[in-house]
Amino acid sequence: MFAPFMVNAWITASIVAVIAGVVGFFVVLRGAAFVADAVPQGAFAGAAGASLLGVNTLLGLGLFALAGSLGIGLLSKRARRDVATALILVMMLGLGALFLSFTVEYSSEIFALLFGEVLGVSTGEIVPIAGLGVVCVLAVLVLYRPLLLSSLAPESSAARGVSNTAMELAFLVVVAIATSMTLPVVGALLIFSLMIGPPAAARSLTSSPLAALGLSVVLAVVTVWFAIAASFETNWPIGFFVGTGGAACYAAGRILARWSVARSAV
Repeated sequence: MFAPFMVNAWITASIVAVIAGVVGFFVVLRGAAFVADAVPQGAFAGAAGASLLGVNTLLGLGLFALAGSLGIGLLSKRARRDVATALILVMMLGLGALFLSFTVEYSSEIFALLFGEVLGVSTGEIVPIAGLGVVCVLAVLVLYRPLLLSSLAPESSAARGVSNTAMELAFLVVVAIATSMTLPVVGALLIFSLMIGPPAAARSLTSSPLAALGLSVVLAVVTVWFAIAASFETNWPIGFFVGTGGAACYAAGRILARWSVARSAV
């Protein structure tokens, strides 16, 4: 379980879990679950396009994640965010289908971006992922107070001179960066559960923003560690355990929250 390639998996997955917990906290707080699902799935089209052109798929992934996030933010100024998100997602998925139709090969690297390849992470990939992780954390630290205020009380935020539009765009850029670094590890179809399950459970268990943020990170890390260990022991796909672990985490959080409320009412 702790062979050299497994050590890389533990380290990388832990970094990804921390970022998913931090960014996911604000995803849940801002009611942006659809965005967190749409950006990584749409960014997959960028990887398909990059593969078609013969360039690094991560470059296409990052460009499409950023373009999709900014597109959602700009369109949301003139339409509901869920409508803007759906339009951007459909457009990017359509481009992905077009790019894939131009080739007879279905790259295993693109497949990994859908479902993740945490056990295939090399030592050389850890540093770039860690670097993007640091950028995400620093961005959240810098934006923490205005982002928190615009998430909880947008009217008060505007009255204090904080631009809600600017905060929305900044937050979406952070989501794009987080997507770019996490897709190769857990995949487009699984980062959603990691960004939503643990943070939503944390929000259910405490009303303190800082406590919820810290608990969100802890729960995300525990979910990923459990997924790696269970996958190693059973030889089942790690994605299965990440997905079910995230859902179970949220369910447990809701049950504990209801039990706490019922107990305090007695």
